[in-house]
Amino acid sequence: MTTMARFVPFRSPLEGVAVLQNRLNSIFNDFASPNSELQNETLSTSNFIPPVDIYEDAHKLVLRLEVPGIPQEDLQINMENQTLTVKGERKLLQDEKEENFHRIERRYGSFVRSFTLPATIETDSTQASYENGVLSVTLQKKEAAKPKQVKIEIGSGSSSKPAPKQMEGSRAA
Repeated sequence: MTTMARFVPFRSPLEGVAVLQNRLNSIFNDFASPNSELQNETLSTSNFIPPVDIYEDAHKLVLRLEVPGIPQEDLQINMENQTLTVKGERKLLQDEKEENFHRIERRYGSFVRSFTLPATIETDSTQASYENGVLSVTLQKKEAAKPKQVKIEIGSGSSSKPAPKQMEGSRAA
């Protein structure tokens, strides 16, 4: 039996290792605990990774992170060299006790996401907004990276007589 792997040209070489590590951790956690169903019902305070969408157009690069339930004050955005880092923490409210819950599926804890930015990004013009649990970070591109439109004039053949073409190795008449 042959297994085919999908080739993704822009994927990080370590991304596959992280996926494998998560799968192995899950297998060993299930194997190590005989009452795995009950263990899954306990409070999950491990770190989580908020999903992100990244897109760009001709003038900017935009990152959108899903961080519902995290107050804006608990989010931190740093730019160092060409690396954008977003940190935050989702805290369990202390008003409710863990034993009162029937099920806890949301993840709590801190997260750190770092993104290496291309050299075409103007790091000084970073803007961020937070609305409905989505953090949007907008980064403007440098002027040299923006597409330029150049108008090329095409002359008509009737108004000017074209110069005779001379080919290499031929004699002009």
